[in-house]
Amino acid sequence: MPLPNFPDKYRETSLVSGKDFWEYKKNIGRYPEIDPPKGVVFTFQPNLMTYIINNYTVKKVENVFGDFYLLEQSQGNIGICGNFGIGAPNAAILLEELAAFGVKSFISIGTAGALQKDLKIGNFIVCSRAIRDEGTSYHYIPAEKYSHPSQGLNQKIKETIEKMGLEYNFGTSWTTDAPFRETFKEVEHYRGEGVLTVDMEASAVFAVAHTLNIDVGAIFTISDYLGEKEWKPYFHLTDEHLQTLFKIAINTLNSI
Repeated sequence: MPLPNFPDKYRETSLVSGKDFWEYKKNIGRYPEIDPPKGVVFTFQPNLMTYIINNYTVKKVENVFGDFYLLEQSQGNIGICGNFGIGAPNAAILLEELAAFGVKSFISIGTAGALQKDLKIGNFIVCSRAIRDEGTSYHYIPAEKYSHPSQGLNQKIKETIEKMGLEYNFGTSWTTDAPFRETFKEVEHYRGEGVLTVDMEASAVFAVAHTLNIDVGAIFTISDYLGEKEWKPYFHLTDEHLQTLFKIAINTLNSI
C-alpha cells in the first residue's frame, strides 16, 4: 500500500495548522515574547547544544518546542533550537511551528553515516537532495524518490564554506526513520547509486519547506561508516566538526 493511506492528501487543507498552535499558546499565556528571527539552526546533538550555550552569548526563549535560544551577536536575527529529539516527525513539527511563528530560513546540521568508502570521519557534506525513505514527507508532497533543499540557500551554504577555506562534498543523502533497519542490501544498493550518506531528517524537512514556501538546507559531518560487512561508529570524534558546522550555519544565515 502506498503512502499515505488516504490518496493525494497533500492536496487537502489541514484541520490543524501551525498558526492554530500559536493562537492556542497565546490564549493560555505561553507565547514567546520575541520577534521571529530571520533564520534558525536546528541541531540534533546535545553535546553541540551544550557547547553553543557555553561558548556563545545566547538568550533562552521560553515556550518553544525543544530548547530555543537567540544568538545575541546576531541582534536576535538567528535562533538555535536543539534537544527536541531526532527523526523526521520531530523536525517536521518544529519546522511547521517556527514557520508559522514567522521564521523564513532554516539550516539543519548534524551527523550522517557514510556510504562511500572515500568519505572520512569529519568530512562536511552539503545535501543536494534526499531519498524519501521516511513517512512524513508523503503527507506534504506527491510521492517521488527525492525531495530537494532550497537552491538559493544551498548556494549560500556552499559559498560560505568556500569563503571559510573548508573542503566539502555535495551530494545525495538517504533519509530513513529506521536506523536499526538499514539493511546490507539497501546499503549496497544506495552505494551503487552514488549516494553519499544516510540521515534521519533531510527528506522530510525539504518536503515541509516546499509546502510552506520557506527555505531549508542541510549540512552533515560524517560520524560512522556503513560498510559491506559491518558498522563502524565514531560519533565521539565529531564534536569539533559539529562546532564547525554551526559556524558555517550562522555565517550563512548572516549573509542572507
